[in-house]
Amino acid sequence: MKLRATLLFAFLILLGFFEAEVSAQSTYQTPPKSISDLVNAPSTPSVRFSKEGDWMLLMERSDNPSIEVLSQPELKIAGMRINPATSGPSRQIGVENIKIKKTQSGEEVQITGLPTQPNMGGIRFSHDEKYMVFTQTEADGISLWLVDLNTNSAKKLTDKIVNDVYGNSVLWTPDNKLLVKAVNPSRGSIPVKPSAPAGPIIQETTGEAAPNRTYQDLLENPYDETLFAYFMDSQLMEIDLEGNQKPIGQNGMIKSLDLSPDGNYLMVDLIKKPFSYLVPANRFPYDVEIWSRAGKKVKTLVQIELDENRPTGFDATVTGPRYISWRADKPAVLYWVEAQDGGDARVDIAEREIVYTLAAPFSGSKQKLATSAYRFAGIDWSDDTFAIMSERWSRTRRDIRSVINPSNPSQAKQVIIDRSSDDLYNDPGDPVMEENEYGENVILRKGDLVYMTSPGGSPEGNMPYLSTFNVKTKEENILWRSQAPYYERVAKVLNDDASEFITIKESTDIQPNYWLVNTKKRMAPRQLTNFDNPYESIKGIQKQLVTYKRNDGLNLSAVIYTPEGFEPGKDAPLPVLMWAYPREYKSKEVAAQVRGSQYAFTRVSYGSPLFWVTRGYAIMDRTEMPIVGEGDKEPNDYFIDQLVANAEAAIDEIVDLGIGDRNRIAVGGHSYGAFMTANLLSHTNLFAAGIARSGAYNRTLTPFGFQYEQRTYWEAPEVYFNMSPFSFAHKVETPILLIHGQADNNSGTFPIQSERYYNALKGHGATARLVFLPNESHGYSAKESINHMLWEMDTWLEKYVKNINELEKTN
Repeated sequence: MKLRATLLFAFLILLGFFEAEVSAQSTYQTPPKSISDLVNAPSTPSVRFSKEGDWMLLMERSDNPSIEVLSQPELKIAGMRINPATSGPSRQIGVENIKIKKTQSGEEVQITGLPTQPNMGGIRFSHDEKYMVFTQTEADGISLWLVDLNTNSAKKLTDKIVNDVYGNSVLWTPDNKLLVKAVNPSRGSIPVKPSAPAGPIIQETTGEAAPNRTYQDLLENPYDETLFAYFMDSQLMEIDLEGNQKPIGQNGMIKSLDLSPDGNYLMVDLIKKPFSYLVPANRFPYDVEIWSRAGKKVKTLVQIELDENRPTGFDATVTGPRYISWRADKPAVLYWVEAQDGGDARVDIAEREIVYTLAAPFSGSKQKLATSAYRFAGIDWSDDTFAIMSERWSRTRRDIRSVINPSNPSQAKQVIIDRSSDDLYNDPGDPVMEENEYGENVILRKGDLVYMTSPGGSPEGNMPYLSTFNVKTKEENILWRSQAPYYERVAKVLNDDASEFITIKESTDIQPNYWLVNTKKRMAPRQLTNFDNPYESIKGIQKQLVTYKRNDGLNLSAVIYTPEGFEPGKDAPLPVLMWAYPREYKSKEVAAQVRGSQYAFTRVSYGSPLFWVTRGYAIMDRTEMPIVGEGDKEPNDYFIDQLVANAEAAIDEIVDLGIGDRNRIAVGGHSYGAFMTANLLSHTNLFAAGIARSGAYNRTLTPFGFQYEQRTYWEAPEVYFNMSPFSFAHKVETPILLIHGQADNNSGTFPIQSERYYNALKGHGATARLVFLPNESHGYSAKESINHMLWEMDTWLEKYVKNINELEKTN
C-alpha cells in the first residue's frame, strides 16, 4: 500500500506538472488593432528598370503566407531547405502580379495571361528586352512562362520541369533561347527511406585540423545522401520561344551554370562525391567544366576538392581556384583567383592572391593578370585597358580598390581607394554600371573619370550622392546630392554623362517613390510613381536623430520616435522600447560615426519596434551599440563593459530629453540583438524588461568563431565564457521574453540555444517566458506567427514596462 500510495502521489505530481505545462500552451493570438492594422498593411510594388530606363516593371508581391502554407513538407539536407513536391526552395513567396509602366508617359499596362494562382519568381529579360521569362511555382512543380513585351501578354512555355533546388536555373542566350536546368526526366520516384538503418553512422578524422562553423541542416546519414543526389539530378535543356525542348550535355548534379558573354560557351559546375556531414553543399567537391553551346565538353577547367579543412579565421579561404567567372568585357575569357598562402591568413606573404585568366578555346596556359596583398574581393570591368579590382581584410576592416590594365598585366596596379570598410564618412561609393554590347554590366566612365554613387555618410546621417571620381587625382566631383528634409538616392543612370537619372525619394512620412531628374535641362524633377503610404495611421508620429556621448567620450546616436502630439517637458515621460544590434569596430573614430538617415521613410516591417509608438511608447531605434578594440586588441575583449556603457548613455539621453521614464525602459533585439539583450539583463538592472528573439546565448556551442570574433573557444576561452549570457543566468533579475523560430536555419542560433537558456533562467528563479514559433526560420513569415509574436511582445511590455507600477503594488 505504501508503494502504491507513493506511486499515486508521484503520478499526481507528474499530472500536475503536465497540466501546468499544457496550460502554458496557446492558440495563435492577435495583437491590438493599432498593431495589426500596421502589420497587415499592403506591400509596395518592387521595381525593375529596362536597359534604357524608358519603362519599368512593377512587381506586386503577395502578403505573408498562412501557417498552413508554411507547414507544407520541407526537406532539410546539405544546408538546403527544399520542397520535395516542387524540386524548388521551400516556403516560396512569389510575385502575384506584374505591370509595365512607361517612364515618360506614365502609362501603366497590365500583363495579361498570367497564371490564375500566381506564385512567380526568377524574372529575367531577354538581351534585346523583347521578352521576359518567369518561373511559376505550383503545388507539385515549377513551370516556365514567357511574356511577349510587344503585346504584354504571357503564356505557359513548359510543363513543371524546372529544377530550382540549388543555384540559378534559367539563362537567356543572345539569340533569344533559354537554357533551363530541368529535373532529369529519368530520375524516377523519390527514394524510399529504409525501414531500418544499414548500419551505424560513422565519421572519422585522421589528425588534420578541420574547424568549421556550426552549420544547420547538414546531411546525417546515407539516406540523406541519396535524397541530395536525387534532388540535385538535373538535365540542361535548350528551349525556344515556342516551348520546343532539346537536351544539352549530360545530366548530373548541376550546381550552377553561366553562359559566356558571346553565348558560345557554358561554364557548368557539377557536384560529385564524397559528400560531407560537416559542411553544407556549397563546400562539397565539384568539377568546373566548359561546354560548347551544343553541350559538348570542351575542357574540365578544375576539380574542386571537398572543403572541410579550411584554416580558422574569417580571412581564411580555400586553396585552388575560386571566383571563377567570365570577364564582362570580353566574348569568352575566364578569370579566377588562387590563394598563395594555403588559404591561411596567418601566413605572412607579399603576394597573397594571384588572379589568372584563360581565353577561349581554353587550350592554352592560364595568364597572370594581377596580384593582391589581401583577399581578392572581385573585379568591376570596363574594357581591355581599365578595370577596378577590390581587396579586403576583415580582421582590420581594410578595403582597397585599385585600377588595373588587363591588356598589360605587368603594369603596376594603381590604388585609388584605401579605407576602413566601416568608415561611412569617407566612402566614395561604388561605380555606376551600364550594359555593354554583350548585355553585361561594365563601369560607366569617361577616361579617368568613373561615375560613382555613394551612401553619403555624414554627421547628419546618410545624404546619398552621385559623383565622378578621378582615378588619377583621387578627387570627387559631386554632380548631385540628396537634400534635407528628404532621403533620396540614385536608382538608375540614364545617359553617358549621368545628367539624367531616376531616383528613389522619400521623407519621414512620404512613401518612397521614383522620380526623373535631369541636371542639365534645369527642369523640375518629375514623379514617376505614386505609391500610397501604407502606414497612414502613424503618419503624424515624430522622429528625430539624436547624438550623445558614452562615458569614455565616444559619440553615439539613435533615432527616437514619439507619438503624435507628444511634447517633452509638458507631457509625462513615456515608457520606452529600446531596440539595438551591437557591432564591432577597430577604430573609435569610425565607431562614432552616425549611421542611417533621419529623413528615411518610417517603414514598419514585421520585426520593427515601431508598432509600439501606437501604444503610447517612445521608441529608441537603431540605438548604436559599438564595441571597439583598436590595434592588437580585439573588440570582444571589452564587450560587456562597452555594452553596458552604451546602454547607460542611451538611457541617460532619452531621460534627459524629457521623453523616457527611467523606470519604464525595455530593451530588445533580434539575433545578435537578442544576445545583446540577454547580456544587458545579466550584467545590469537598468531595464524593466527585455525581449530577445532568435538569439544565441551559449558561445561554447559556436566554438570556431561567431559574428566578428575570429578566435576559437580554445584560443580565448574567457571571452567565450564571459560573453555567454548562459554563464550568468543566475544573475538575471529582469523579466525576459524569449522568442525563437522552431526551424531556425541560421548558423549558430539553434533553437536549443533558447531552450537551454530558458531552462537555466527557470532553474535560478528568473521571470522568463519562452515562445517557439512552429515551422519558422531565423526570420518569421507566417501571418499567424507574426501576429502572435507581436501579441507576445505587447503583452510583455504592457505588464512589465508600461504598467510596472501597478504590478509592483500587487506584489
